Amino acid sequence: MSKEDGLRDILEETAKEMARVDNNPRTWQSWMVYLLGRLDREAMDENPAHKVAFDEMLASLEDAIRTRIKTGGW
Repeated sequence: MSKEDGLRDILEETAKEMARVDNNPRTWQSWMVYLLGRLDREAMDENPAHKVAFDEMLASLEDAIRTRIKTGGW
């Protein structure tokens, strides 16, 4: 299994557990913000120069969310 497959499995289980703990998607927003904050800190701890790359990733994520809202698909 590749590292990407392993991470995908972890994220799959995390999503299932979030839904099990609280099945109301409105409450998930705080957890998504928490996760992004932790990833931001991890990126900065690894290399402060990663701040630019993280901000670029957030902009791409914003575009993906906007597309999801408009088209209904990822």
